[in-house]
Parts: sequence; C-alpha cells; structure tokens
Amino acid sequence: MLQDEVKKAVEVMRAGGVILYPTDTVWGIGCDATNPEAVKKVYEIKRRSDSKALICLVDSEARLSRYVRKVADVTWDMIELSEKPLTVIFDNATGLAPNLLAEDGSVGIRITREEFSKELCFRFQKPIVSTSANISGEPTAQTFDEISDEIKEAVDYVVRYNQRCKEKHKPSSIIKIKENGEFTIIRD
Repeated sequence: MLQDEVKKAVEVMRAGGVILYPTDTVWGIGCDATNPEAVKKVYEIKRRSDSKALICLVDSEARLSRYVRKVADVTWDMIELSEKPLTVIFDNATGLAPNLLAEDGSVGIRITREEFSKELCFRFQKPIVSTSANISGEPTAQTFDEISDEIKEAVDYVVRYNQRCKEKHKPSSIIKIKENGEFTIIRD
C-alpha cells in the first residue's frame, strides 16, 4: 500500500496538484516546492498570506544541499543529534518557488526520516511543501481524524496510508542557522 500511495501522490504533485499526507510530525498539506502555482494553492487552502513562508521536506542531506547555497558545518551535527524532527531555516535558498520563501529569501527545510514521507521525497526527487493540515490560525491537527473536512475536500489527493494512526504528534523544533554557524532557536 505504501508504494501505491507514494506513486499516486507523486503523480498528483507532478501535475501541479496538492496532497494531504502523513509526515514525520503532523499531517501535512504538500505540493512541489519548486512550482509557484502549486504553492499558491497551498496558501489558498490554508487561507494564509504568502508573506508567511512555508517549510518543505527533503529525503537526504544531498538533496538539502541542492536548495541552499551554503550550509554551515554545525547544521549537520544539529540535525544528527536532534532527538525530534528539526526544521532548519536557511538563508539564501535557491531553486525553490519564490512564493515559498520568506521575505528575506530564507527557507525552512527538514530532512524527514519517517517511512512514508521519506519515500515520497525520494521518489519525487524534489523538495515537498509540508505545512500543517489546518486553516491558518486554527489548532494544528495531530491525527488524521482531527483534520477538517474543508481541508480534506480542498486538496487534490488524500493519502490513505497511516490514516488510522491515533498517536499524537507535534510540530518539529525550528532553528535558524546563519551561514557563519550562528543559530537561533525559533521553536523548541
């Protein structure tokens, strides 16, 4: 089932569509992070201003390095040593949809290790938007059952994998790391 769901989700994203999918944290609304029109749809679904950046997932350090001009060495240690999923905000993103980025050109990227989202990122071969599956300002849904029907109906494809999981998940930790290695904790 996992492979079938990955295949279908990849097809939808390659066609510019938006998916609802399980990640290493909470369920996410996702799309091709390099496609400005798909990113615009995600903002519309969330009813969120595009001045607020979205994060994206990748499957590996190598893929992350393709979308950030310079990664400070300390970043790799922080990712490896983090006990929970860690989103890193990087300066000078490259190759991503402009409307995905913050006003200063930075982007939040997380290397996922969760089975489904990692395979999805690997098969898609590009970063995938991962924003919580809720209307902006509403509580974050921690399980599939907590996601509103409005969100479920607004996306182009709802992944069936892992919908029955009742385990509560939390959003990732977020840090901002400058090219010189200085970092700031945004969310613990």
